Amino acid sequence: MATEQIKMPQLGESVTEGTISRWLVKPGDRVNKYDPLAEVMTDKVNAEIPSSFEGVVGELLAAEGDTLPVGAIICTMMTGGAEEAAKAAAPAAAPTPTPAAAQAPAAPQPTRENKARFSPAVLRLAGEHNIDLEQVQGTGLGGRITRKDLLKLIEAGEIPQPGTAAAAPAPAAHPAPAAVPAPAPAVPEAKPAQPISVPSMPGDIEIPVSGVRKAIAANMLRSKHEAPHAWMMVEVDVTNLVNYRNSIKGEFKQREGFNLTFFAFFVKAVAQALKEFPQMNSMWAGDKIIQKKDINLSIAVATETELFVPVIKYADEKTIKGIAREITELAHKVRTKSLKADEMQGGTFTVNNTGSFGSVQSMGIINHPQAAILQVESIVKRPVIMEGGMFAARDMVNLCLSLDHRVLDGLICGKFLARVKAILENTTKETTPIY
Repeated sequence: MATEQIKMPQLGESVTEGTISRWLVKPGDRVNKYDPLAEVMTDKVNAEIPSSFEGVVGELLAAEGDTLPVGAIICTMMTGGAEEAAKAAAPAAAPTPTPAAAQAPAAPQPTRENKARFSPAVLRLAGEHNIDLEQVQGTGLGGRITRKDLLKLIEAGEIPQPGTAAAAPAPAAHPAPAAVPAPAPAVPEAKPAQPISVPSMPGDIEIPVSGVRKAIAANMLRSKHEAPHAWMMVEVDVTNLVNYRNSIKGEFKQREGFNLTFFAFFVKAVAQALKEFPQMNSMWAGDKIIQKKDINLSIAVATETELFVPVIKYADEKTIKGIAREITELAHKVRTKSLKADEMQGGTFTVNNTGSFGSVQSMGIINHPQAAILQVESIVKRPVIMEGGMFAARDMVNLCLSLDHRVLDGLICGKFLARVKAILENTTKETTPIY
């Protein structure tokens, strides 16, 4: 019999942590290899963590709601003979075994155990809000303090401050130095302000913030805080593209079984321009800039309550038909909740179809750690002055680019947008094959 560890997997190239939304097993359960153990939420995907071993679940080291970094141990597994593994898992399933209960009081033992197993999210919140964890009563597994426990205290304004009662000689000698200093390096800046208290009035509707929404908010906040955003826009005359696509969309749908959307043309144009301006296909890595070889385009797909960013791999090598098919398939997987974690990984540049809901101008937040995101706005009919001073009704679209100014400058971004514009304005049956 052996004890194995199950760790938080990396569910995306830029994903650094995940939140345990629900345990699907309990200590003592026997599972097969690849059986799901828990549901995990990140800012990019909801996924199940499969078991890497066949055996019996030992101890669950994270409670539901805990946010853990990639690589953190979330539970243990007893592998080997079924009877031996079940016996070994039994003590972990019971927080207060009979022998220990007979020798020591029940209260101090879980306190020592919990202090040694605070999750990184709990330590971070405690450090940010100066919370004395000695005075917090945990509601998690085995009395553990969870992130939800601290959030409730913060929202209620009942934050237990460090005091004389918390400075007992025994606990201060060992756990306190290990637990309290840990969050300090993670938040070197000033403490954040307390959450704003907004009273609910009669008729107001309170909507709980889901784990997915919290994860999205955290990633967007990180991107805005870390990346100095700059923004630029060009307008493009896509009259030729619109006429070309409209002339073949019916035949295409009948032959292929899916729609030929305008967005496929934009994605193809961006992929071609990225090949010509590879600096745009880069990422910030602290002490260096990494220029990616593969052109993998992230596309944003939204449901009623969630946002997912699946990836079209090697987009520069695909035809417009291939890109259109992949957009259709990825969108279907998002809406049927069948999108896999590996289909969210590897993105190097994001193209967002904001025009699908009528937007004509917007400023996107960069998808960390990428260096840029392009918003494709609505195609609208506008009067345009043509050569010779004549007015004409033309199909126009705005392309809005947000860029990380640590990686990219206005000159290269301007050249990139000009190239995308030229490709789109010269999209005709003669110049742009679909297959």
